[in-house]
Amino acid sequence: MKIIFSVLVSGSLLLSCSNRDKSPGKSPVKDSIEKQSFFPVTDFIKGEIFNIKKSGINPLKYTTVKNRTDSAWIKIEELDTALQEFLKPVIDSANLITLFTERSFLDHSIDAITLTYDPVTTLPDSMELTHWDVYIDPKSNKVKRIYMVKDVEKNKILQLTWVSNKWCKIISIVTGEKGVSTIEKEEKFILDF
Repeated sequence: MKIIFSVLVSGSLLLSCSNRDKSPGKSPVKDSIEKQSFFPVTDFIKGEIFNIKKSGINPLKYTTVKNRTDSAWIKIEELDTALQEFLKPVIDSANLITLFTERSFLDHSIDAITLTYDPVTTLPDSMELTHWDVYIDPKSNKVKRIYMVKDVEKNKILQLTWVSNKWCKIISIVTGEKGVSTIEKEEKFILDF
């Protein structure tokens, strides 16, 4: 009887200690989400597009489909349309905090501070954006590169790689019936000459 009583008392003490720091109505996940501040990726890309337009130099676009590459100059005015898919949803500190979480670390292998954004939970069907990374030069504190992934259709993924002041690339990847992924199309825009 003394053993059973000791086990019950020990168990209740452990339970009361583990519940002591929890206050009703607050969850640890929500508290950490509220404190996050996302890098304004959309504003950054729009700023880069603005600088390209201001320079007056038309970007050169390379399109590769099935190992065949074609190139063409595009009008500066068409750049917004070509990159429209990655300008929505707006990525900033206000609107995606409930859906994504940020991790940051210094990656010595690529000499960059990496900000990685992943979903907190299952995303709504309307949310195509599934992941993005921002790479910042630790010496100059300038963005070196942005990488984004969007699930645009059931078996189609779009990836954007944006290298600041140099080039950007959109890759369309499709997954076939047997689960094999292939590159459907690659579009690379040379932004600086």
